[in-house]
Formats: sequence, C-alpha cells, structure tokens
Amino acid sequence: MSEPSTHKFRKSISVLVLIHILIWTVIAVVLFIYQPLSWNIAIPIQLWIKQAIVLVLLIISYYVNAYVFVPRFLLQNHVRKFFILLILMVGTVIFISSLVDPWLHIPQLMDKAFHHRGPPRPGEHGHNRDFSVLMLTMTSLVLGISTSVTAIQKWQTDQRLRQELEQEKTTSELSFLKAQINPHFFFNTLNNIYALTVVDVEASREAIHKLSRMMRYLLYETQQDTTFLNKEIGFIKDYIELMKLRLTDRVTLRFTYPENLNDEQIAPMLFLPFVENAFKHGISSTDPSNITIVITQEDSQLSMNVSNTVFNDPQIQVEGDSGIGLNNTRRRLDLIYPNQHTLSIERTADNQYNVKLTLNLA
Repeated sequence: MSEPSTHKFRKSISVLVLIHILIWTVIAVVLFIYQPLSWNIAIPIQLWIKQAIVLVLLIISYYVNAYVFVPRFLLQNHVRKFFILLILMVGTVIFISSLVDPWLHIPQLMDKAFHHRGPPRPGEHGHNRDFSVLMLTMTSLVLGISTSVTAIQKWQTDQRLRQELEQEKTTSELSFLKAQINPHFFFNTLNNIYALTVVDVEASREAIHKLSRMMRYLLYETQQDTTFLNKEIGFIKDYIELMKLRLTDRVTLRFTYPENLNDEQIAPMLFLPFVENAFKHGISSTDPSNITIVITQEDSQLSMNVSNTVFNDPQIQVEGDSGIGLNNTRRRLDLIYPNQHTLSIERTADNQYNVKLTLNLA
C-alpha cells in the first residue's frame, strides 16, 4: 500500500472511530442522564445497573446488525429476511430488558422512589410504560443508525475500490503504451539512424542523442504521477524530429509550442497518443499530406490541437481506438482531470482529422 493510500486509510479509520464514539456518547447521555434525571427522584443504584445492561444490549444489537445482518442479508438482496431479523432483534432486546426488572426489583424500587417524591403530575405516565417506549425507540434507532452507517461504508468502500482498480488499469495500460512504442518505433528509428550514418554522421549523432533522451524520459520521468510540461513537450519534440527521418517531401509538417513556458506539472504521456495517431494515419507514400501540431498555453490553461490528412482507409474511425492508447488516454483524463479538461475529435468533410485537447492545470 502506498504512503498516500495508507494515510487515507488511517484517516478513514479515525473518522469511523469518531463516529462510533459520538453515537454511543449520545445514547449513553439519554440512558444515564436525560431519562433518569427527568423523573426528579432519587435514583436507586439498581436502575443504573439496568441502564448499563441496556447499553450493552444496544451495543450488541448494533454490531450484530452491522457485521452480520446488513452484509449477509440486506446487501445480498435478502430484504425480507433482513427485516424479520430486525424485528426479532428488537423483540429480543425488549424481552431481555424486561427480565432484568424483576431480577433487580426495579418496579418496587421505582414505586418507592416515586411515592417519596409525591403524587404524580397531571399527564405523567408510569415509569414502566416509559421503559417500554424508551426501549422500543432506542433499539429501533440504534438498528436504523447501524444499517445506515454500514450501508454508507460499503458504498464508499466499493467506490474507492472501483477508483483504485481503474487507476491500476490505466497505470498498466500506460506501461503497455510505453512497451508498445518501444519495439516498433525504436526499431524503425534505429534503421533510419543506421542509414543516416552513411550520408550524414553529424545528423546521425544528433538523432541518437534524441533517441537516448526519449528512452530516459520513458524509463524515469513517466514512473511518477506527474512530470514537468517542458519535459513532456521535449519528448514530443524529439519524437517528431525522429519521425521526420522517414518523411518524404510530400508531407507538410508544422509543430509549434510556446517558447516561454509556464512550467506546470502535468500527467505524463498525455500528448503522445494523439501525435502518434497523426503520423500513423496522416501520411501517404503517394499523395500529399499534412500534419499540424500546435500547443498553446494561456495562464493555467493548456491546449493542444492536432490536425492531419485522412486518407480513405476504412480502418480509421474517429471515435475508435485508432493509434495507440486513445481509449486509455480518455480514461486517464477522466480520472486525473475530472471537470478540468475538454477533448474533441472529429473528421471533417475535407478529409481532415482534428483533435483538440484543453487542460485546466490550476
């Protein structure tokens, strides 16, 4: 478990413990302070013993419901059995509580205490009826709280697990994305560099340097959750420069980005799938083609526009998983930048494939 996950887990445990302490504090106040003192009589010690027994019964009913009834019946869609068990639990608590009265001689002691206080006030109920009503109310309330808290915890746990699984999935897909780039791209690039060494040694050295920077970026910078924007753009720049080695004069390529960057933190490998897709599907060996990649930055808003020619290839689908990692990138954007990004992909009537990605990095 990572350090942030451990911190979140400990924090959630602390909150859970605090909630339970608060629940039992409120119930104990009702049992030991509010109800006995509202009678305005001298409370016999046997009543305090009974209230302690009642508190124990309520605690047992709470956790039996939370750890047995709710997970095994309610959350398994056995609703009828669940409510039958709740009714039996309420009846059991009231029945055991009623057995405590004769055992501790509560009725006689309470009658004596009320007799010493004086005649009953107008509209005042007998204490036995008060006990029954209180037990029914308290037991029902405790079971209701137990059911609600347990159901909410289960929902939060399931949601957290779904998010963790989704993050793990996108992380593994990012690793797969890097592995997918390496063999095909690096093999072709090395062949191009090898051919370049025959005609231009200096250019081949520069290409090898760019390739080594890309490999270093893939190995080290993408292991973290974020990287610096200038490094991400530098990787894209090196990628484009190496792709130029196999382009013909029939390809028009334009790549622009801000010279003076506000070097923000950004998730790595967000731009590459769109750029790679443009080179994969936007180049023809016979027809004129164009690729335009424009990255702009205004305050904390970062935008990337990629436009390329689309040839009549039935395998190219605007919303499909063309290129590498488009679906993966969509999921990463939804997880990392929820409500902080816009992504539009369209194919125009004049056979252009346009991608526009906008990120709010504030």
